[in-house]
Amino acid sequence: MATHPFEIIVGLEVHVQLLTESKLFCSDGTKFGQPPNTLVSPISIGMPGVLPVMNRRALELAIKAGLALQCQIARFTKWDRKHYYYPDLPKNYQISQYDMPFATEGYLDVDVEGKTTKVRLIRVHLEEDAGKNLHDDHGGDSLVDLNRAGMPLIEIVSYPDIRSAAEAGAYLEKLRTLMRDLDVSDCEMQEGSLRCDANVNIAITKEGKTYKTPIVEVKNLNSIKMVEKSITYEAGRQYDQWEKDGKVIGQAPKQTRGWDEARGVTRPQREKEEEADYRYFPEPDLVPVVITEEMLARIKGEVGESSQQRKDRYRDQLGLSEYNASVLVDKGRGVADYFDALMSHDIDAKTAANWVINDVLAHSTGRIKVMHDLAVEPSSLAELIKLVKGNKLNLNDARERVLREMISTGKDASTIVQELGLEVVVDTAAIEAIVDTVLADMSKVVDDFRSGKGKALGALVGQVMKRSQGKFPPALVNEILNKKLGVS
Repeated sequence: MATHPFEIIVGLEVHVQLLTESKLFCSDGTKFGQPPNTLVSPISIGMPGVLPVMNRRALELAIKAGLALQCQIARFTKWDRKHYYYPDLPKNYQISQYDMPFATEGYLDVDVEGKTTKVRLIRVHLEEDAGKNLHDDHGGDSLVDLNRAGMPLIEIVSYPDIRSAAEAGAYLEKLRTLMRDLDVSDCEMQEGSLRCDANVNIAITKEGKTYKTPIVEVKNLNSIKMVEKSITYEAGRQYDQWEKDGKVIGQAPKQTRGWDEARGVTRPQREKEEEADYRYFPEPDLVPVVITEEMLARIKGEVGESSQQRKDRYRDQLGLSEYNASVLVDKGRGVADYFDALMSHDIDAKTAANWVINDVLAHSTGRIKVMHDLAVEPSSLAELIKLVKGNKLNLNDARERVLREMISTGKDASTIVQELGLEVVVDTAAIEAIVDTVLADMSKVVDDFRSGKGKALGALVGQVMKRSQGKFPPALVNEILNKKLGVS
């Protein structure tokens, strides 16, 4: 579709499956990939007369997520029944939270192309998942797998603060990283433990007036790329539709559409339900939840500093640049924790930041999902850095050869240095001997240097390093060359 004169308006509803061993209201297991309908019990399949019991761990993880998202945590909250019929919902209602969610009014800062957008959160609430319908594209039959029924979810609902597909993608990336770093969820989108619905409409300004199209909810998007593509397509589709009928908010019902990945389009599913359609009422089989100050303080301790507090500390107390502080924090809590741990081994802040940003992250891209998975412990990286600082290993070898091998194998730096024969030779007499030979063999380059061509020194250093097979400390080679060349 052509570029159109409109502003995209997006709010996201993100479902995150919590990393618990049992479901939200019963003891069924939660392991992904089990045979259909094997993780079920009378409670999860909605048998009459059964009574749910809340999973305390699920509540603790949910509060942890709410605190990390800067939410206000309610001290008193309750459960509600949300009624709707669907084949994978045996009870014909879902236990959720309606008017008293446990967390409200948080935010997540998102950076895209140098611009920071504060995406405000309306609420974070707990609810149980429904099962899954399996559709046969050929025979037209549908089967139901209830393994997922009752899985613990938090739903994170944002205000419509997002203004582009790229911002939506960045928001989801940051949210996913945060949930993984906190061990709240594994956020495996292909397994359904992170799913997203996008509420999309557009604002069109013409002749001094602004028109907003009816909101469309695009359902069950299970990859970040899919979210971005569906928003871009849906915004263009709404503009084309507006040009045809001119309908704006209030003149047409909200609509639910699905994303057709094969065709790259959204397709209508139904008119979107309003709150009254769900017939919410308080869940009679579950008592309200009281969150004590003691419980909140304990979970706050697990969450630690906020992103902004950490960024300020790195900049103001450690002297890092705004860029380095932002990268360490914005890449996820695991990266910042790794940086802090590295400094605890007597590595100065700027050196630690350079190694983490320029080397560790660069070498591990695509290899790991979270920093916890990295084979190189901060203590091992500190050992490598100290080998370089102590002139026992060349910087280039450390970065390009030793660190790569450490990440691949998990071996310590000293072992790899010995195996690869990379030990630096700190022998002044040996260095001087090779320097003398190089100066004699490269007399023209020496003349160039003496005539003012400063770059010629680099050629001499390079030749000394080549003949030593990289085993001389570059700083010492430079020092000896300068002395031989009469440079003070």
